Amino acid sequence: MAKCVQSVQEFVQDSFVPMVAVLCSEEAERVTRKNNLNFAELLRPFCRLTSEGHIRDPNNQLLIVKNLRVCVNNLSPNPSTASGVLNPLQRRVLNEVVLSCQSQEGTLSSVITAGDYHLSVSATTPWFEAYRESFLQSMPASDHEFLNHYLACLLVVSSTEAVPVEQFLKLSQEQHRVQHSGEYTYPKWFIPNTLKYYVLLHDIEEGEEQRADTLYEDMKQRYGSQGCYLLKFNSRKFSTEDEEQIPDPWSQYLHRNSLHNQDLIGEVAPTSNEEDSMGEVDCHHSAEKGAVTNILDNHPLQLDTPNSSGSLETPSGVSTTLKKGSRDWESVTGASGSHGTCLTLNDHDRIRQFIQEFTFRGLLPHIEKNIRQLNDQLLSRKGLSRSLFTATKKWFGGGKVPEKSVNEPKNTCGLLYPPEAPELQIRKMADLCFLVQHYELAYSCYHTAKKDFLSDQAMLYAAGALEMAAVSAFLQAGVARPYPAHYMDTAIQTYREVCKNMVLAERCTLFSAEILKSQGKYSDAATLLIKMTSEDSDLRSALLLEQAAHCFINMRNTMVRKFAFHMILAGHRFSKAGQRKHALRCYCQAMQVYKERGWSLAEDHINFTIGRQSFTLNKPEDAITAFRQILTNGSRQTASQQCAFLREYLYVYKNVMQENEANLPQLPLPCIISSATRVYFGHERRLAEGEKQAATHVSLDQEYDQDLAAMWFHLEEQLVTAANRGVVPVNFLPTQFCLNSQTDNLRHPLAVVEEPIVVEVTFKNPLKVSLALSNLSLLWTFTPDFASPGQRTAEELPSHTVTNEQNPALVMNDKERKDNTVTTETILEFHMGPEETKMARIRLLPHRTGQLNIVGVAYHLAAAFPGEMAQSEGNQVTDLIRVCGRQDFKIQGPRLNQTKEDKISVRHGPDRRLDPIITPPMPLIEVFFLQFPTALLCGEIRKAYVEFCNVSGVALCGLRVASTHPHFFTFGSQATTPLTPLSPSSAENCSAYKTLVTPFQPGSVEPEMLVSAEDFNQPTGVIDIPINGSVLQPGESTQLPLWLRGPDHEGVHEINFLFYYENTKKGNKISHRVLRHTVFICASRSLNVQASAYHSSAPHSSLDNKDSNGTLVFIDVENINMSEAGVREFHIVQVSSSSQHWRLHKFINPAKDKDCKLTSRERAKLCFKATQCRPHQANSEVKKYTFADLNLGNERIISSLTPCGDFFFRCCRTTGSHQVDVAPSRTLSSSRSQSSVSTEDKALEMTKIVKKCNELDLNLIVIWKVHILVKINLVT
Repeated sequence: MAKCVQSVQEFVQDSFVPMVAVLCSEEAERVTRKNNLNFAELLRPFCRLTSEGHIRDPNNQLLIVKNLRVCVNNLSPNPSTASGVLNPLQRRVLNEVVLSCQSQEGTLSSVITAGDYHLSVSATTPWFEAYRESFLQSMPASDHEFLNHYLACLLVVSSTEAVPVEQFLKLSQEQHRVQHSGEYTYPKWFIPNTLKYYVLLHDIEEGEEQRADTLYEDMKQRYGSQGCYLLKFNSRKFSTEDEEQIPDPWSQYLHRNSLHNQDLIGEVAPTSNEEDSMGEVDCHHSAEKGAVTNILDNHPLQLDTPNSSGSLETPSGVSTTLKKGSRDWESVTGASGSHGTCLTLNDHDRIRQFIQEFTFRGLLPHIEKNIRQLNDQLLSRKGLSRSLFTATKKWFGGGKVPEKSVNEPKNTCGLLYPPEAPELQIRKMADLCFLVQHYELAYSCYHTAKKDFLSDQAMLYAAGALEMAAVSAFLQAGVARPYPAHYMDTAIQTYREVCKNMVLAERCTLFSAEILKSQGKYSDAATLLIKMTSEDSDLRSALLLEQAAHCFINMRNTMVRKFAFHMILAGHRFSKAGQRKHALRCYCQAMQVYKERGWSLAEDHINFTIGRQSFTLNKPEDAITAFRQILTNGSRQTASQQCAFLREYLYVYKNVMQENEANLPQLPLPCIISSATRVYFGHERRLAEGEKQAATHVSLDQEYDQDLAAMWFHLEEQLVTAANRGVVPVNFLPTQFCLNSQTDNLRHPLAVVEEPIVVEVTFKNPLKVSLALSNLSLLWTFTPDFASPGQRTAEELPSHTVTNEQNPALVMNDKERKDNTVTTETILEFHMGPEETKMARIRLLPHRTGQLNIVGVAYHLAAAFPGEMAQSEGNQVTDLIRVCGRQDFKIQGPRLNQTKEDKISVRHGPDRRLDPIITPPMPLIEVFFLQFPTALLCGEIRKAYVEFCNVSGVALCGLRVASTHPHFFTFGSQATTPLTPLSPSSAENCSAYKTLVTPFQPGSVEPEMLVSAEDFNQPTGVIDIPINGSVLQPGESTQLPLWLRGPDHEGVHEINFLFYYENTKKGNKISHRVLRHTVFICASRSLNVQASAYHSSAPHSSLDNKDSNGTLVFIDVENINMSEAGVREFHIVQVSSSSQHWRLHKFINPAKDKDCKLTSRERAKLCFKATQCRPHQANSEVKKYTFADLNLGNERIISSLTPCGDFFFRCCRTTGSHQVDVAPSRTLSSSRSQSSVSTEDKALEMTKIVKKCNELDLNLIVIWKVHILVKINLVT
């Protein structure tokens, strides 16, 4: 149990105190009413004695009475009888007592550590103590015990009375009639000869002090000096305003009375409906002893009998608490005002002295005398009377019945002893000893009475004796007697199961639990409290379950989970009792144990209850937080249950939005996977237009590949190096079109004004319920860049930042300004299925330069309920559960690992993918390809066209291209460009191969052409694109031919192009732009060519000077195509050579005119004679190559004026030193064995071949054509 302000000894002593009744005359009541109090209320703050009292026991031993308190109440007779249950009025008062005592913020709490649990638990439970005190003081007096019976009665008369002695006489007669007439069962009196104490009230401001003294002297002569008292008070003038403020000690005592009386006002004349409604109040309540209880004459549960109220006849001139009068209502209505306004501090001391005099000189001697008398009576009866009584039972009752267990008791709860019965005299003596703290004698008497009651099977009396015997044994100081807990257990069981008296069982449980707790027996106390819970009272069960939970948490081995479980049970019962604040507190404390422990169902239940209770208690923010936890913590509930949770959340959320609509609050659904957010800058790829194939570039549909990114970076670095004369700028950074979690996001990305920014947001629906999102848009803030004065507007002078984060419904007037800054796309409908992960692509179009920060998304959320539910509830319900909110992006940057501090702690760098800088306009190019093939034969040359379009408003220049396969394509050289048609339409009947009609003559000498290498010179792998004027104006387009050569190895080849261009205006933040294009070419096998050279064996004399130093060149040609792609046969048209030192001279084989055709798997062997070039040609200052063409047909192709020359020089560089500068290509299918050089042996063999060729320095160009069969069904 939680810690209490009082110790257990103080708690028990204050629960059983001497009871004193008060009976006042009308004049005395009037004088007292000046202080807004009746006489009993006036005395109540001073009823605890500050000094010790003394009393002698029957053995004449002096007993010290410490810290004694007396209870003073108005005399309020009631004909109703005590019951085993609390009536609805008492329950209501108890409910108000608990409700008025709440846990305040900042109150003391204790932190309990148990394992990995760190719990903050309330150190005290003042609501439980208030309930306990009110419950114990509201218990009605019973016939089986005398602790709540009145021992004395104060008769109060004012000194202003005409004849005070007569008033005392009338009051005394009235008290005697109430006690002995038998008309009233309440109040009950301890002994027939009740102590009457006569009090003369003297109002110092009204009365004459001399007369009061005279009257008091007469009283002492008449009643004795120990039986009367003169109380002087009201010495303060009410009109005085300058005096100091006097404390008000009555407020804390009258607070519960006011709660009680408020209910009494409305219940004086209850109707049947009111009675029924009170009967439904499922929580205990009562009033403090001493409340103004005269209105109980009209108790709601009183039997409807005539003259039930006012049946007590009072003498004229005497106004007692038995008579309903105006003063009762004044007490009720004035309880909330100030009290003691006519009293000074001296008056307080006089009242305190009066209580002390009454107790020490009147009450304690009276108790001592009665203890002696009862003891003498019991001793005198112990001989004859007791023995006769025992003998009678022996003969007629079958002998003495030993103590029995109460497992099978007789139903003798209705047994009533006569007032003079010896058993009751023993119990009466025990109660008197208990009230004056003589616990040893009290225990002895209780123990004796317990045996007698059990012998008679008077179970109610026996249970009471057992209860008080256990308490007396515990309170005995210095006695090594253990606390008899089994006495309490037996008493509780008897009260509940035999007597059906839950009130007494509850009282017994409260005492026993406190005693067990004080002895450290928390487990036994918790068990006892849990057993006392039942369905008849939710408030009692809730309070006891909460105390049991505190017992579990305070045990030596803390039982955390039991604490949480019983707190949940207590919260549930609090909720049923209407105590929502206490229910919420219990659930919140239990949540500390269940939170993030994997008990998802329990956690959902707690959060759901916290959400509902918080909303009911007008705490919408707490309610939203609790419901959000249910929806985002991976709930394992069924779809229907999740649907109910979502409906509750949306309903609460909408009510909050109605109160605070200025800013969009955070929504928990759907979940945003922030790390998966991708940002794309620029226009998306255009689709093909007819025969035009657009460049693939970059799109959000492509997955990020680290190797590909490195390849594109290498190509861009080559282009930048070529554009800057071979030097890479220091501030060079690769262009990133699409940013994600794997890219470098440490710097602000650069975007271009009037070009869209596409953000791909990944949503995840964690529920099994479909979600319907609408009006989905991005939230952003924009800081304009006022580079030029003309960009500053009057609206932006006070605040530069523009944002759309406010609720759109409240900022409609500002919409035009925002649209002029950034146009925001809105997705009208976005549906998500149960447990679905779905991406949404939302666009922004900036219209001004500056800093843009994308902070989150805004949308309307609704639950897509099943069709049956929507039909039954209608569209109106759907509208009610549609709410507007936002979610912010929470992107965490990469883990830092640079410094020592970074390595020993967890630090993350920034991630600025959503914070682009908007730069001025830049040129934008679009590239289209026409007649671009997807399949080629190895070595096949095909002509295509490429179109460049400047779709921006800025001119571009410096157009270049780099590729992973630079030998795959060419735009032509200076020699070939004039011969190439500029468009596909003009090239329909035109060929780029320049041919001459030359009949085949065996043995003829080849024509030759001297070509300068500078005409084909490309110093690097970067190719300048030859556009007219090197500048492409806005809106212009141009087409260029593009010659393609099939890869040398079969398979699927990935070929990447990177186009580079710049702005004609320099100095922008973006220095250049690039465009990517990727194609896949399927290469099929064609011819396998092998060449060998041998020295000629012909004598020098037979040759002229021109033919000296001749060499025979043999070429083996094999058709390795297996009729793939419809290939029928290959025709070898011409063999050409190119070298600085050697040239082909003439044919040797074939020796006659015949076609060289090769079908599948056929071979041909060609023989040529090669001679050296002229010495002056070889040694020229300008590096030149000699091209010699030997045709096998009637037409000769000038190879140096065809793309053959371009590919020849490109292949020479690719296989030479420039091979290293080009990024390796990726082959998607394996080539044949002759095309892959992967082993060491093949590498050595190729090295030898290259070395041998270099020794001859003769390059051969075999020109062939092929006949391809085209299927008829493919021709249109």
